[in-house]
Amino acid sequence: MRGPLKPSPAPMRDAGRQPSRLWPRSGIMSSDAGRRLVLGSFALIALCFVVVAALFAIAAGVAASSGWLGWEAVGTLALGVVGGGIALAVSFLMLPVLARFSLRDDDIRLLELCDPGSPLLRELMERADGTYNHSIMTGALAEAAARSIGANALLARVGAYYHDIGKLERPHFFAENQSGMRNPHDGAAPLQSAFIITAHVRDGVAMAERAGLPRAVIDIIGQHHGNSLVTYFYRRASAGGEVIDEAPFRYEGEPPRTREAALVMLADAAEASARGLTDAGPAQIEGVVRRVVATKIADGQLSASGMSDEDVEAAVVAYAKMLAGLRHARVEYPDDAEGDRDAGHSQLQP
Repeated sequence: MRGPLKPSPAPMRDAGRQPSRLWPRSGIMSSDAGRRLVLGSFALIALCFVVVAALFAIAAGVAASSGWLGWEAVGTLALGVVGGGIALAVSFLMLPVLARFSLRDDDIRLLELCDPGSPLLRELMERADGTYNHSIMTGALAEAAARSIGANALLARVGAYYHDIGKLERPHFFAENQSGMRNPHDGAAPLQSAFIITAHVRDGVAMAERAGLPRAVIDIIGQHHGNSLVTYFYRRASAGGEVIDEAPFRYEGEPPRTREAALVMLADAAEASARGLTDAGPAQIEGVVRRVVATKIADGQLSASGMSDEDVEAAVVAYAKMLAGLRHARVEYPDDAEGDRDAGHSQLQP
């Protein structure tokens, strides 16, 4: 058997680049809406307190002037009202700190990381738009499947958003970012190509650690390919009939250890496999998803994930339904002799 080849590491781009900060100046819409709701509720409570205090002060003044209540008692009550107002103001100022203690910090962090304006996602969108779009779709798939099996849907979505950030090191070596350009793998040896492809997991973990992403998200990045085989380049290497060692053509990560990581792995593979389908119906799309999932199971990638057979089936159904929905039949508009106007509602066929 031929021994493993020793690939020469590809140069790392921007090796000395400063780590990005992942605390955007503004959160996502859901996070902002939640903050506005909490602050608005607190403001309403404060307004009610002020109104009640004012009415109480008027009533106490009337009672004191009528001799029903001593002025000393009124002063004591007034101090109580002022103290309550101060306590209310302090509570308002301490609301962010109290929220940190009363809510899971990971959930707040994950909500912040969903913001498309966060540095890593923004860079992914600008420099690797194909990977960005793939990641957003993978996030939608993983989230839907997580909801269907009772897993952490928010973690699955964020893990999918960031699972391919390592491709930022060499974006044009990945097919989704090669629109209108020559494939750089055409002139590379299969082992070198496999080394570059598998490196995006290592690079992604390193970038996530520098950026301070939550440990659960970093684990998803490192596990989303497990130790699976880069089949395409392995087959290219063994096309001549020579027996080639599989080890250098496998990812170096460990198989998913959580259901969320497994869902991202399956969503990633399902979305990539279904992307090239044209004129495929729901049955064909479901067949592709089932083959992808069966391949992962046969390779032992889900053995440590905690996924039951029922979980896997629910995920397959969720993925197939969403992917089929993306490829629904389009309405064919009649030709418009006057230009490229949209067809009117009366022209649409049900």
